[in-house]
Amino acid sequence: MSFWTGRNVFVTGATGLLGSWITAELLRRQATVICLVRDWVPDSEAVRAGTLAQCRVVRGKLEDFSLVLRALNEYEVDSIFHLGAQTIVGTASRSALSTFESNIRGTWVLLEAARQCASVIERVIVASSDKAYGEHQQLPYTEETPLLGRYPYDVSKTCADLIAQSYFHSYGLPVAITRCGNLYGGGDLNFNRLVPGTIRSALVDQPPVIRSDGSCVRDYFFVGDAVGAYLELAEHVPGRGFTGEAYNFGTETPLGVIDMATKILEVMDKPSLALRILNQATNEIPRQYLDCTKARERLGWRPRYTIESGLTETVEWYSTWLARSRGGEQRRLRQRSNSYSVRHGPAGVAVPAPRSPA
Repeated sequence: MSFWTGRNVFVTGATGLLGSWITAELLRRQATVICLVRDWVPDSEAVRAGTLAQCRVVRGKLEDFSLVLRALNEYEVDSIFHLGAQTIVGTASRSALSTFESNIRGTWVLLEAARQCASVIERVIVASSDKAYGEHQQLPYTEETPLLGRYPYDVSKTCADLIAQSYFHSYGLPVAITRCGNLYGGGDLNFNRLVPGTIRSALVDQPPVIRSDGSCVRDYFFVGDAVGAYLELAEHVPGRGFTGEAYNFGTETPLGVIDMATKILEVMDKPSLALRILNQATNEIPRQYLDCTKARERLGWRPRYTIESGLTETVEWYSTWLARSRGGEQRRLRQRSNSYSVRHGPAGVAVPAPRSPA
């Protein structure tokens, strides 16, 4: 029997990259999953794979306190994975207010609702980010590194992280916090991001686009490893040394943007494709990567995937996705063509409308 068998688990951000994967794994482990969904995204992996159809779906916004409280209370939720957020740095720079609303207000709304259901809530895992640390000269980040976000997205994650800590220290809410590196994997359809954008371009033999100057250094973290990290941490909460704590999760293998793009092309056997470097990105931290000693020592956690093996699985997912998308487009074209032929006949010649029966 799984630890998760029969548990009522509430997941925000269930149609996102990490949310899709965690929801699928919780279902495999026989949890009852309740998903908060704001926008219906047909291309989401959670929708496409039928995962969401196996869940209880609550439609609405994370910032709606009465909705969230009702969902936690009526479904008797005992475990929460708070993954819902606006996750694109560029979007946050263009629209700070909407990012602050979802990432900051959404966090305190969820935690306050959980506090009011404290008699049944056993664990809350809050997704912070390595971006919450902001820019530091001393690297890698440990969990003791100050949280100094400055740009809109980074500030939103710093605030969410501190709010989660506050709810533990003030009210004893059984919260634990994850700070992950840059997630990648199959199902991420935000093609402005490096990994999906590079793969999609390479699949159609077009030069991949680098929106920054290519010099940023990041810890790229495969979503399959992130799922294991989240569930491992959740299974230790509540517990001394885990509740109220933050944990870094990553590969501890920092790579420059150009190096990562080059690795993707090598995995795809397309090393000759030239990169287009636009140097247009703003509000980006130049260098950031994580020290995951705490997760190794306290949780016994280690990533199972190398960069190469994670990218191999990711490329396979997008190859299948692109073939399916092309097939769908061809079917739509055929349907339009057939409809035109029915209405107009061969070569576009008008066909008389059928007579009504006498």
